[in-house]
Amino acid sequence: MTLDTEISRERRINDVLYHIHRNLDGDLRVSGLAKVAAYSDFHFQRCFKVVTGESVNDYVRRTRLERCANLLVFNPTLSIQRAAAQCGLSSPASFSRSFKEYFGVSPKQWRNGGHRRYSAENLQQNWSDELRQQLTEPCHLAFPEVRIDVLQAQAVAYVRHRGYDRSINRAYDKLRVWAAMHGVPWQQDKLLGLLHSNPDIVPADACHYVACLQIEQENIRRGPVCFMTIPGGPHARLSVQGKFGDLLPVLHHFYHHWLPESGYILGNTPAFVGYRQCHFVDPDETFDLDLFVPISL
Repeated sequence: MTLDTEISRERRINDVLYHIHRNLDGDLRVSGLAKVAAYSDFHFQRCFKVVTGESVNDYVRRTRLERCANLLVFNPTLSIQRAAAQCGLSSPASFSRSFKEYFGVSPKQWRNGGHRRYSAENLQQNWSDELRQQLTEPCHLAFPEVRIDVLQAQAVAYVRHRGYDRSINRAYDKLRVWAAMHGVPWQQDKLLGLLHSNPDIVPADACHYVACLQIEQENIRRGPVCFMTIPGGPHARLSVQGKFGDLLPVLHHFYHHWLPESGYILGNTPAFVGYRQCHFVDPDETFDLDLFVPISL
């Protein structure tokens, strides 16, 4: 396989992943996703697994179930059936069975506290001692003031990364090389990071992180780096400073304490951070950032 072919494959699958995450409540059958990638069904499924490490159906199923699990905890006024429908899990019997197979409890049990045991087991089994300590011990940072901002949509160049650990710096390295090759300004305060996964319920090596660089528009020629627009709208905004791992307990406190007491509910797009100083780029692993979490009423 030539380098150009490999780059094209990664770009096409990135387009599919973007489509999946924007349309979890829609029709995500293989045939339709193959058309997004401009591949035959058979070739698409093979390429998807090479790039992501999962089959198409497994990826879609897992992403929908994880999204639904978050809605059941963080949107307590949303009915279980409505939460499932918002994630494209429309058959009640099939949804309940799939949820229990994946999380070990029924959706109702999960909402009534079953998520706490699952979270504790996930952190114990799947996170490093360093990061588990950050998530399970009292946060040494004061919880920051939460402000409500209405954001504009932002065009970004991006590189996807699987795993929440220091290897995320490799995604930013790729962005920096790409920016130098195309004359795009490289500034830490133009860096963003999309947080697709809830670390409470997703193993560290399966968390999806998207390293982003703000750009003027999306129409730059594609290559190993892809492009998308991060949606705007109402977001809770928290300014946080610290070192690698310090953001995790802030996220936990926001979702499990501030959000349920705020009168807001979780929005449908991923949370993201905007850096003034990025710990995946900074040699001292220090960050200064704003955390943006989508919200609605």
